[in-house]
Amino acid sequence: MTTTPEAKPRGTRLPRMARRRQLLGAAQEVFVENGYHAAAMDEIAERAGVSKPVLYQHFPSKLELYLALLDMHVDDMVGRCREALASTTDNKQRVQAAIGAFFDFVSSQGEAFRLVFESDLRNAEPVRQRIERSLRESAEAISLVIQEDTGCSSDDAHLLGVGLVGMAEVSARYWLSSKGSIPKEAATQLMARLAWRGISGFPMTAAEGNPVR
Repeated sequence: MTTTPEAKPRGTRLPRMARRRQLLGAAQEVFVENGYHAAAMDEIAERAGVSKPVLYQHFPSKLELYLALLDMHVDDMVGRCREALASTTDNKQRVQAAIGAFFDFVSSQGEAFRLVFESDLRNAEPVRQRIERSLRESAEAISLVIQEDTGCSSDDAHLLGVGLVGMAEVSARYWLSSKGSIPKEAATQLMARLAWRGISGFPMTAAEGNPVR
């Protein structure tokens, strides 16, 4: 097999977890470049500098390898959101931090964010479940804060959380696709102001349906 310039030299023995990280790194490069369907285990093994049997010892199939990589990124995204919410008790700053978590995720991962938000395997049940988990758990973390601070019902708070997450995800993806024509900090602040103008109006008075000031 011809060695590509990116391939790693073979023969180095690594601890199991270090080898796993190495394989996931190589797999991410190949999946991002080619998409799931065009990615080949041969190429992933070569990129990692291991034999194909070694790759299969860690990941018995291409799907299992892809799901392990997806799990890693989903956990990262949800973790960023939770950390953002815990970073301050000021709700206005919380909104900006939560939106900033999505902008940070897409910018720090390069094209790898597409594995979570734009997978070409999105219709496969195990992939769809993981993608939905990233949005659901982020929305749940936000809705808990909203419910605690506003007294909204759990249903209302969850819908607000879903809306905030959806806005943050779509705007962050658009910002990245536009090659960062607006600086990331300015883009985050812009979307945070939009979100805060709406969410700061809660809770509503039961009698009048007006925001409590």
